Amino acid sequence: MTVTPPATPDPYLAGLRLFGRRVVVVGGGPVAARRVAGLLDAGAHVELIAPHATPALDALAAAGRVTWRERPYQTGDLADAWYAVAATNDQAVNAAVAAEAEAARVFCSRADDAASSTAWTPAVGQHAGVQVAVLSPGVMHGGDPRRSQRVRDAVVEGLREGTLNAPRFRERPAGVALVGGGPGDPDLITVRGRRLLAEADVVVADRLAPQALLDQLAPDVELVDAAKIPYGRAMAQQEINRILIERAKAGKFVVRLKGGDPYVFGRGYEELIACTEAGIAVTVVPGITSSVAVPALAGIPVTHRGVAHEFTVVSGHVAPDHPDSLVDWAALAQARGTLVLLMAVERIGAIAQTLIGHGKDPATPLAAIQDGALPGQRAVHTTLGNAAADLAAAGVRPPAIVVLGPVVALARDTARTAGS
Repeated sequence: MTVTPPATPDPYLAGLRLFGRRVVVVGGGPVAARRVAGLLDAGAHVELIAPHATPALDALAAAGRVTWRERPYQTGDLADAWYAVAATNDQAVNAAVAAEAEAARVFCSRADDAASSTAWTPAVGQHAGVQVAVLSPGVMHGGDPRRSQRVRDAVVEGLREGTLNAPRFRERPAGVALVGGGPGDPDLITVRGRRLLAEADVVVADRLAPQALLDQLAPDVELVDAAKIPYGRAMAQQEINRILIERAKAGKFVVRLKGGDPYVFGRGYEELIACTEAGIAVTVVPGITSSVAVPALAGIPVTHRGVAHEFTVVSGHVAPDHPDSLVDWAALAQARGTLVLLMAVERIGAIAQTLIGHGKDPATPLAAIQDGALPGQRAVHTTLGNAAADLAAAGVRPPAIVVLGPVVALARDTARTAGS
């Protein structure tokens, strides 16, 4: 029986183990430099044959990392080679290298003519011990390197961000990760936070954590709602601590997903203390704090040259005259920079009165930004003196961030989120 091969057979993919083996690279230009870098990473003994070489290759030779024959290619240079790369700018030389490789049964990659190569160099990426290599046959049978690179980048990015579900053979060790989810837009979580979220067995999520990410969890992930609604339903902090410890001791990897940053007016450090005292390993992943991100998304910089040289972030969860307040409101009233108030909407009247009473100009620009980084984001601009009445009239409600200071007058229309 005669079998007719397809017009363009697919290549057989294999990983070459070149550690300690002789590899010959003919050519000393930028293409050769890129190939040499990968071959050195593989541990190959690289012999470079070229009358001239790039400064990077020259430096590698001077450091003894490659052997450089400063001359043109000669027949016989591939003797005892395991692999060859023809990367000169002379097609005749590359063809001669490929012909010698074919005769010696040495696989050869031709940089100028993929269709005539016996080996193709894939687009390679790496993340967390996993190598990704992509080949895209096509484009007159010579391959499509740009498409390979785009696919490679997409796969590696997916692995880094956790959007590509590729579980490890060995599960992540039990423990707790305190992950800052950012101001609300799922695109604003850190890469590491997104990756750990994809590896979680249990997710304990705050109300202000990016909710869209929860819908992407695998079906077998346990989701615990740890919402704290102002003046409404709330899970006690002790119960949250108990769940984190209990699940981790049961051998689970637990992600405590919080809005903003875990340590900026969150109780992340209390959770860390509780876990470490119980012998639980804790990983902390900082998040983008809404105190800076939300004003920025509303077109307000918290500092600006010649306008504000400092900014202060203050919790307004207790009134200025409350015995539990730790804020020096008199000092803040005298500050010339930007004041960012979190959890302050319900007490904005008392806060404004206190600041004005200590000398703050009632005409100081003020903005309240509600639902920052979310589809319903809106900003109300007013002044310190009119803040209580104007925010009430506009129906501003939590979650909202109040920004006070000259920078508010600089506000410009900007994209609402990083993904806009």
